[in-house]
Amino acid sequence: MTRPGTSLFDLRKPSSRHPGLDGARGLAVVAMVLGHTLDALLAPEVRADAWVQHYWELRGITAPLFLLVAGFAVVAALGTSQQSAGQSFGRRARRALLLLFLGYLMHWPGWDTAHALGWGKELRSLVFAFDALQSIGVSLLVGAAVLVLARGTWTRAVALAVLAVGIPLASTWMWSAVTGWPVELRQAMGMPGARFPLFPWAGFFFAGALAAHLLRLLRPGWPQGMALVALGAGLLVLTWRLPSDWSPTSAWLVAFRVGEGFLVLGAVNLVPQVLSRLLAPLGRSSLWLYVLHLPVVYGWAGTPGLAGRLGPTLGLLPALGVGLGLIAGCYAIARLWQLVRGDRRFTASTTWRAGPVPINGAGLRSSQRI
Repeated sequence: MTRPGTSLFDLRKPSSRHPGLDGARGLAVVAMVLGHTLDALLAPEVRADAWVQHYWELRGITAPLFLLVAGFAVVAALGTSQQSAGQSFGRRARRALLLLFLGYLMHWPGWDTAHALGWGKELRSLVFAFDALQSIGVSLLVGAAVLVLARGTWTRAVALAVLAVGIPLASTWMWSAVTGWPVELRQAMGMPGARFPLFPWAGFFFAGALAAHLLRLLRPGWPQGMALVALGAGLLVLTWRLPSDWSPTSAWLVAFRVGEGFLVLGAVNLVPQVLSRLLAPLGRSSLWLYVLHLPVVYGWAGTPGLAGRLGPTLGLLPALGVGLGLIAGCYAIARLWQLVRGDRRFTASTTWRAGPVPINGAGLRSSQRI
């Protein structure tokens, strides 16, 4: 377990790099790349195997974990300075716009498809498909604004709680309310067939932000880890007692996946730090791995990927080998680019020493976020 006095989530120190969050991102990115590769390449008879079916069930936590960690990281990067949210708003906004640009770029079908379809609803549905990057980007932009406008610990806690709980609860209503909107907006807000619409997926982002905000009340290290485990277990028990609902607008499903995500974050905070450090480099380059692996697996702009060239024909071990090779190749490209840029932050150490918790309430009164 994490030694008393050390922490993977020292939320009072302003930093965009926390080893626990990077470890969780690394775990999620490995599951994502392997999941996409297996989905594209496994032969039908292998996919029917019971072990593979169990893996598909576990894969459901991957995208929620990304959004959960993204929201957690926004708050974790603030420290306790009252001015940090406003000072970092511009940087967060630029990051959000980059995510939106990359997310939409990944769905460009190529000029041949564009000419064949014409600028109609079908092409617009392809180009403006709202994926995980766009969902994180818009959530980041909204979250950055909320953290600037809502001042004070409890004011921000209430604002984040309203978003974390209200967005999933309002999802069914929102999907019905936007039926007459242009397809570009319906893809973003919620419609049948949408990938990661804001309703309910933004709920994961704000649940992570709320958790990080409240964890400032606890001493870094095992108290925060145990709190995450207890909160995650509590949400799972609650969802097990309620009727299950696996529909795309289900608030029950959001609560279930948030509970699983909190258990992952709590476990990462409690296990020896050496395990997190093994995955942290992948977590720090998660955007690279996301953007690079999708065209290779599924193709881009009319150029077929592995799914069209090899799949679905491979056995389990060959497909796993391709997935691990893809992770290594994408990480190597990311590492090379960082070396070319001379960015030392890519390999900078991010182990924090936890300081004493302030007992005069000053740390609780100061603003903290984004």
